Amino acid sequence: MASTQHNPSPKFDEFESDPTLTNDDLKPTTLDQRTFSRWELASLWEGIATVVAANIILLVPLVLTGHPGTKYGISFPVLARSSFGISGAHIPTLLRALVGCGWYGIETWIGGEAIFILLPNSIKQSSLSQVLPWLGTSPLEFGCFIVFWLAQLAIVWKGMDGIRELEKYSAPVLIALTSCLLIWAYVKAGGFSHMLSLSSRLTSKQFWSLFFPSLTANISFWATLALNIPDFTRYAKSQTDQIIGQAGLPIFMGAFTFVGLAVTCSTEVIFGRVISNPIQLLGQIGGFTTIILAIFGVSLATLTTNIAANVVAPANALVNLSPSKFTFRRGAILTALLGIAFQPWRLLKSSESFVYTWLVGYSALLGPIGGIILADYYLIHKKNLSMKDLYSVSPFGDYYYSGGYNLAAMAALVVGILPVVPGFLQKIGLLSSISDAYVIIYNNAWFFSFFSAGLLYWLLSSLKRKQNSLPTEEPLLPPAN
Repeated sequence: MASTQHNPSPKFDEFESDPTLTNDDLKPTTLDQRTFSRWELASLWEGIATVVAANIILLVPLVLTGHPGTKYGISFPVLARSSFGISGAHIPTLLRALVGCGWYGIETWIGGEAIFILLPNSIKQSSLSQVLPWLGTSPLEFGCFIVFWLAQLAIVWKGMDGIRELEKYSAPVLIALTSCLLIWAYVKAGGFSHMLSLSSRLTSKQFWSLFFPSLTANISFWATLALNIPDFTRYAKSQTDQIIGQAGLPIFMGAFTFVGLAVTCSTEVIFGRVISNPIQLLGQIGGFTTIILAIFGVSLATLTTNIAANVVAPANALVNLSPSKFTFRRGAILTALLGIAFQPWRLLKSSESFVYTWLVGYSALLGPIGGIILADYYLIHKKNLSMKDLYSVSPFGDYYYSGGYNLAAMAALVVGILPVVPGFLQKIGLLSSISDAYVIIYNNAWFFSFFSAGLLYWLLSSLKRKQNSLPTEEPLLPPAN
């Protein structure tokens, strides 16, 4: 009977290897080199796992909020009238519009950076590249920002049809360009095995301290669109179409995150240093044709994201604010102007200010709005809305409430936001220290505000309905003749 014991593999130095088949990177690792624990191996995927988890979580409110858009064909501002009141709906829609304007500026700045790369070095090294303290950036970079800003208006000017055409034809082009970038990184770096050497070396405590604020930031990234998704699902042919159409979000976001991680790790091997900024990476790739294609891809990705996610909501909010004065085009132009006023180059100065101040901070505004709207549609109105009353200012309408405002929604919105304020004030430097409880609340801003506001709104609305349904007491004596 053959022995079941396995002889240990010979040491690499014990046999002669063909020089065409090996180098230091291909040799088997020695026992001294095998220092990765199970946690360190798992940490390789923590970034991807955080993104995928965030998008799976966000997919639930995304699909749920999209339902009334498809069922009734109504936009987000009209849906908000059901929970906040005919006049009160301006508050959540304008808050969403404010965030959209900020994002519009950020995405436009990224597109402007792509144009900046195309400029000759002689121009980029001129006096126009000197930062002006009062402006916070250089005239040259600001000029590229304005050029990209103007280019977007040509698409926005065509309205929803122009946006639909852009999204339809850009998707396959972006997938093809992203695949080419991944293949380039794989070939140039000789594979992706080096990803392990650059993986995060976080302890368990460090990982969890970063996981929740990072999860909140990733949720916040698409929480904007999760609110005003009825602006798009109102054009869907059926509920099945809107659900299946959105179900790919975690898959695609996870895939693009993997590409970003793989390409970023590859830069250490290819260029000798880690280049995490995609715009800077494109400038290092070399070759005029390659750079043109890469810049085209970045510009296209920025256009599709920016116009769909950050123009439609503010424009519709302004139209809802004053239908007689604002059209979609006028609302889009004002959105673009406010995007400049946000000075996105200052927001993007550091990852700290961008992720933990901007992304986490505004999630405290959007979280309670989402919780209130979903509680109203599914728990209070059971998915049954009165179309007539959604477009009526009659005091007897279902959504007129108290002078056009639903006080229950207003109270729930305030309660959802207030506990997050101390953490935000600390992040922007107005408070030196806060209690650990406020830190935890801020790091989980979207979750806390979403559920606390939604629960409170449901309780207040249920209590009010119960009181209104109580029968009035009949008098003991008949009325006098």
